[in-house]
Amino acid sequence: MFNLDKFIADSVTFRPVSMFEPDIQANKETLSKEIKGKKVCVIGGAGSIGSSFIKAILRFKPQSVVVVDLNENGLAELVRDVRSTQGLFVPDEFRCYTLNFADPIFERIFREEEGFDIVANFSAHKHVRSEKDRYSVQALIENNDIKAKRLMDLLTVYPPKHFFCVSTDKAANPVNIMGASKRIMEDLVMAYNKYFKVTTARFANVAFSNGSLPDGWIHRLQKKQPLAAPSDVKRYFVSPEESGQICMLACILGNGGEVFFPKLGEDQMLTFSSICDKFVTANGLEKDPCSSDDEAKVKASNLKLETLKPETVKYPVRYFTSDTTGEKSFEEFFVPGEKIDMQRFAALGVVCQTTRHEMAEVNGFFEKLEGIFQKEDFTKAQVVEAIKEFIPNFEHEEKGRNLDQKM
Repeated sequence: MFNLDKFIADSVTFRPVSMFEPDIQANKETLSKEIKGKKVCVIGGAGSIGSSFIKAILRFKPQSVVVVDLNENGLAELVRDVRSTQGLFVPDEFRCYTLNFADPIFERIFREEEGFDIVANFSAHKHVRSEKDRYSVQALIENNDIKAKRLMDLLTVYPPKHFFCVSTDKAANPVNIMGASKRIMEDLVMAYNKYFKVTTARFANVAFSNGSLPDGWIHRLQKKQPLAAPSDVKRYFVSPEESGQICMLACILGNGGEVFFPKLGEDQMLTFSSICDKFVTANGLEKDPCSSDDEAKVKASNLKLETLKPETVKYPVRYFTSDTTGEKSFEEFFVPGEKIDMQRFAALGVVCQTTRHEMAEVNGFFEKLEGIFQKEDFTKAQVVEAIKEFIPNFEHEEKGRNLDQKM
């Protein structure tokens, strides 16, 4: 039987134990002091990173956890998961709500609770495929930035002791609108650091996270469909468990205004096609390279796996070079000019100081964006130009193809 956690440890991260466990152990007393008996609110908690953050926090016995997410099925699975895990503490007050964090109901929850000690926001459009046209771009920026600003305004009324908002490595020298939106988000939330402590984290791809390309391979196998992957795109990877631990450490141990990232070297970047090779082998199959989507689909449709011996099954794979808008060939966690501390933690680097826009500049930019969105005939290009004015190093190239046009 295919064991996903073992596969990630053996073939993706090459780490049998979380790289952040030493930092957790070294700071156990502080983590316990800041989490035990405290009220926690997690926004976007049904996703891969949010749910992992919750499991990391539960180790330190909070008084209550309130989880908000639009994914009702994901929330149901989250509850089943935490309540079925041996030895995992779940407080008496563990509440999940299927709602948008910009809804008035969310504000009522805050008023009723009189705020929370720890607030972590994982609600985000995180996929580059979320920027194919003007409507998807508007939805992405509305969620990642405009609604996030409403949350920050609410938190000034009920300031938490620790606030964390997830970013991405794609925010460093962004080439796609999703990455740029998270770089804008960093400036936005950091502008509120004078009201309460704000931290964030840029981190690698989460191996087999919900909706990711590797996660899709599991579904493709179940449906006897071909596996597809770019052969030229390199990414850093962390395990789902590690993703939540990064966020917990940044949230609790970080100083206001800091951005955290995992200490991973360039030699640890992997191509998706190399991981797919190992995925095929781990499932007892042999890859069958195909030169076109149609060839791969025909071969997959003709497979009769139940009648074949495992060693005879050649499974169709389609590898290609990336030709879609917003795909960067490699990733990075920080850029020249940012002050970096690599000594404070064993496995975490910290961006201690970087260039940020002031609150007035952020507000002016948001007004400009909302003005663009109010025009019935606004274009994606107009949004890109506005972002380039705000983030001068935003290098966006429109290639005319997007990920929704790929298998």
